Amino acid sequence: MTQFKSHRLRQGRHSGINQIYLITTVTHLRKPLFNDFTIGRIVVSTMKHLHDSRRVSSLAFIVMPDHIHWLIQLKNEGLDKIMHAFKGVSAKQINQYLNIEGKCWQASYHDHAVRKEEDLPNIARYIVANPLRAGLVKKVGDYPLWDAVWV
Repeated sequence: MTQFKSHRLRQGRHSGINQIYLITTVTHLRKPLFNDFTIGRIVVSTMKHLHDSRRVSSLAFIVMPDHIHWLIQLKNEGLDKIMHAFKGVSAKQINQYLNIEGKCWQASYHDHAVRKEEDLPNIARYIVANPLRAGLVKKVGDYPLWDAVWV
């Protein structure tokens, strides 16, 4: 059943150059890997590498204990290729750090193509406020694994 649902998520997926996406992806079996700050920093470092190499423009992100939200603008590659690179590199580094083998990420991800009329700064604020809504911190600045170009 899960495999079928993952396939259905990909049906009709089309990514365009310069399109902005809000991505959500979760860890394998929703394991709270990112409660370990070092593992969370591995994920942030992978995002930063994709941004610095100009494969995407990273506009905002939050690394929660068992999932991430990432607002990106594509450059010259499709979303599937970017997510494959992100998950592959981060999983390899996480497994090396933990000295284990196995899955780190759920196979699929959710994407929302941001329409031009949507308010990007408000989307970024929504993303970085996730730890507040989850009751993990009392103010955004107390949570260490986030960034946004507007906030």
